[in-house]
Amino acid sequence: MSLRTLDTGLFKLDGGAMFGVVPKPLWNKLNPADELNRCTWAMRCLLFEQGNRLLLVDTGIGDKQDAKFFGHYDLHGDASLLSSIRKVGYSETDVTDVLLTHLHFDHVGGAVRRNEERLVPVFSNAAYWTHPLHWNWAMNPNPREKASFLSENIRPLQESGQLKFLEQNPFPYDTISLLYVDGHTEKMALPLFQINGRTVAYMADLIPSSAHVPLPYVMSYDMRPLLTMDEKARLLQQAADENWILVFEHDPVTEAGTVEKTEKGVRVNEKGKLSDFL
Repeated sequence: MSLRTLDTGLFKLDGGAMFGVVPKPLWNKLNPADELNRCTWAMRCLLFEQGNRLLLVDTGIGDKQDAKFFGHYDLHGDASLLSSIRKVGYSETDVTDVLLTHLHFDHVGGAVRRNEERLVPVFSNAAYWTHPLHWNWAMNPNPREKASFLSENIRPLQESGQLKFLEQNPFPYDTISLLYVDGHTEKMALPLFQINGRTVAYMADLIPSSAHVPLPYVMSYDMRPLLTMDEKARLLQQAADENWILVFEHDPVTEAGTVEKTEKGVRVNEKGKLSDFL
């Protein structure tokens, strides 16, 4: 059994959107903005091996969009999803399952590639897992999220016959439980791994970076920000009590960390690479 992070490159998003109501003089100290008010963020995925199965969690933004689309996000860095998978000794054909925490373009874009004029799943031997209520939410998007749910990232998964719905099919990993949260988007799935006597929780967009641990640090992208705060509060209390390892999908520097209770609320305690904690 092994669990490791995968670097899929960096991109930029508006700092104000990422930090919501928090004033810029505060968040700019944590993740400095460029001249366009954009901060750099990671797209950090997970790769988990258990027995004869290999699970990929999220897929980054991919490379099939046009230059105009990518120009908004300033993709940079040397890593890509497939190069990172190969770097640790696997290939795309080894992946048996892909868990998509949710279907926003920076989490699912790398699941599908262009093959001449066709759009096909990158991982030809894998089942792609999502929650059915989130799938319906993505296929019938509200006006705020419409730009985040791109049909070219989603429909090919269903058309290929590789799409599977959580809770309607048995998820084939007995060391993983799934926590569903609804503040950021409907039924986002957070995987919790039991490994080496520790709980490792992949935060996706509930707590996208270590800077987002304080409760008021909620993204403007969230559909239900007050619910996000409640979900964060409950998770962070348990994480502090049980010494969970939190993996931050979008933190440009910190892969993982633990949290502790303080007079100001739950705050980050230790920071490091995921491998430092396991």
